[in-house]
Amino acid sequence: MHTSPDPLSGAQPLQATAGAAAAASERPVPVGAPLPHRKVIRGWITPLAERRTAVAVALLVLDWAIFAALIAGTILLQAWWAKLLCALAAGFVIGRLFIIGHDACHQSYTPHRGLNRVLGRIAMIPSLTPYSLWEVGHNVVHHGYTNLKGVDFVWAPLSKAEFEALSPGRRALERIYRSGWGPALYYLIEMWWLRMFFPRKTYMGTQRSEFVWDGVFVSAVALLWNAGLVWAAVATGQPIWLLIVMGFVLPFLFWNAMIGFVVYVHHTHTSVQWHDDKHLWAKAAPFVSTTVHLQFPYRIGALVHHIMEHTAHHVDMSVPLYKLKEAQQKLEDMLPGRIIIQQFSWRWYFDTARKCKLYDFTQRCWTDFQGRPTSAQAPSYAAA
Repeated sequence: MHTSPDPLSGAQPLQATAGAAAAASERPVPVGAPLPHRKVIRGWITPLAERRTAVAVALLVLDWAIFAALIAGTILLQAWWAKLLCALAAGFVIGRLFIIGHDACHQSYTPHRGLNRVLGRIAMIPSLTPYSLWEVGHNVVHHGYTNLKGVDFVWAPLSKAEFEALSPGRRALERIYRSGWGPALYYLIEMWWLRMFFPRKTYMGTQRSEFVWDGVFVSAVALLWNAGLVWAAVATGQPIWLLIVMGFVLPFLFWNAMIGFVVYVHHTHTSVQWHDDKHLWAKAAPFVSTTVHLQFPYRIGALVHHIMEHTAHHVDMSVPLYKLKEAQQKLEDMLPGRIIIQQFSWRWYFDTARKCKLYDFTQRCWTDFQGRPTSAQAPSYAAA
């Protein structure tokens, strides 16, 4: 039945009102205007969240084949520099495989939950990442409370008081982490060793048998990986130490440097906000204000499976990696001036490392280790 507007009341029919609201929600939000609800923003990119099993499996097979070929190169090639190039490239491909596992862990890689868990574990094997521990620490903690101090632990900055309360050794370690040269050490110690490899309850808050078995699994993988390299060294008459270094140590260290760097630049920027008040954190639209879209030349972003289109990933984790570029562009079209977009350069990176040492949660700005402000004050969000 068709409903006409009431000429006396001026009321519009329900269908027309809904249609107008939908149309309005598809218009770019002017700079300075309040952000729409997260459900509205997600609605812009949810249509892009189509997951395709064939594409997902093909990407995983391709990356595993490349990784296996590179490890073979560290064994079969004679020149030390050729082995070194293969080792470093293998570390990079570990990163690509991990990004696939990261997607699978979010259940955004294929439409099938069980298959995602299988593919995710396969993809995370070379990075020696226990799947279940990553699932809890990343999906629940990091994505649930991004940049909320005291909950999100990923590159969480210290206040000046917290830094000064540390032991001299720990202060020295924090200086290394925040120097720009420390991502590999940070991820290896703070993320993998303390929170992924048989972590104490202090770090995870809970203990499950699944955590233990995933730890046993990656330990077995590491032993078999190194045993295979020892066997190959004996079979080919090469020094065992050389193949262990080229075929395991260097790829694993490169991977740690890669993921430490990626996570750092995702959430560290002079325009990125951190919060220690949950209520004010929620008002700051953390799914937008706490992430960076870092742009690289030469299609480097595609080489890392578009993980740098990170705002779209935090807005809607169901968007698969092969759709993130489109989703990010949609968000930037709809939210002009609201998303942190940064062209990468090493000058920018080390300038950020110089400025983003500590965080002043009262003044809402980054500081150096002396507590001197190094960024503009973040907007204030009044408590309701």
